[in-house]
Amino acid sequence: QVQLQDSGGGLVQAGGSLRLSCAAAGRTLSSYTMAWFGQVPGQERVSVASIRWSGLNINYSMSVKGRFTIGRDNTKNAVYLQMNSLEPEDTAVYYCAARSNPWTSAVVDNYPYWGQGTQVTVSS
Repeated sequence: QVQLQDSGGGLVQAGGSLRLSCAAAGRTLSSYTMAWFGQVPGQERVSVASIRWSGLNINYSMSVKGRFTIGRDNTKNAVYLQMNSLEPEDTAVYYCAARSNPWTSAVVDNYPYWGQGTQVTVSS
C-alpha cells in the first residue's frame, strides 16, 4: 500500500510560482510512475504531468507545457511539480498519483494511489 501526502499549494498572484511536493510512505516510489492531476469543482480531474520511474519519460498537458516542471527524487521518495508563470486558469486542487505500471498515463483510472490534494489559487 502506498500513502501519498500532497503539500505546497496556496494563493499566488498571476505570474508567480509555487512548488508542490508529494511525499510517499509505505513503499518506495523508485519503481512507480508518478503524476500530477488538477481538478476544478464540477469538472473532471485532468492530467497535468507524469513521469516514469527513471525520470527519462515525462509528459505534460498542452496547457502547462513550458511553465510547469515535474521532477522526482527517488532517494527522498518524493515527487515535485514546479509551477511557474501561473495563470488564473491554473486554479484547481492538485493531486499527486502513483501507479506501479512503468509507463506514464494521463488516465485517472490507471492510478490506484492518490494524495489528498492541495489547493492552488491564482489571482488576477
